[in-house]
Amino acid sequence: MRFLGKLRGGGMLTTVDGTIGPVQYDLDGYLMRPGAVVASGELHMASGTLETTVDRQGFRLITAEGRSLPSRFTGKLSDRQGQFAHIDISEGLPSENEWRR
Repeated sequence: MRFLGKLRGGGMLTTVDGTIGPVQYDLDGYLMRPGAVVASGELHMASGTLETTVDRQGFRLITAEGRSLPSRFTGKLSDRQGQFAHIDISEGLPSENEWRR
């Protein structure tokens, strides 16, 4: 596994039922094997919205650039007023040479 860099920005969190709301994200990218990029990091969203969201399934992070990233929440909400959650992403990510170091 090799660290590729950071991916930060804003976007929208969605499900098959529609848009949940705006989010900010901060992801670390890793190359697991040639062609297999994964990311792990934090998602920041208004606390009331995030608290009612983390137990659901089928999330997509739609970045401001239009990238659609299937995401899953891992762990529980942070203690920081319930506004941060940890997510993992394994599909739709930039290739290894597109990550900011």
